[in-house]
Amino acid sequence: MTIAHDQIIEKLRQCLDPELGINIVDLGLIYSINVEGSQVRVLMTLTTPGCPLDSYFTKDITSKLKSIKGISDVAVELTFEPPWSPAKMSDESKDLLGFVN
Repeated sequence: MTIAHDQIIEKLRQCLDPELGINIVDLGLIYSINVEGSQVRVLMTLTTPGCPLDSYFTKDITSKLKSIKGISDVAVELTFEPPWSPAKMSDESKDLLGFVN
């Protein structure tokens, strides 16, 4: 069974930053998604290295992605290289948060 990248992105858009109310895809926190068979690896960052939401996001991502038929294992890896910046956000997110494009 092939797991569609679009399905994964759709589920990740359901993972909201609880402080900002914006999904992690549009915030630009997702750096890469790697699918090998039934295993999915998500490489992501946080807005700051000291952000206390790392375990929250790991649990939320894992739960949502495992609900996709064919996914048996999810690994979430955090990185701070390159560092996150508001430039990584979608235009819609920037508008919602009042950033000037």
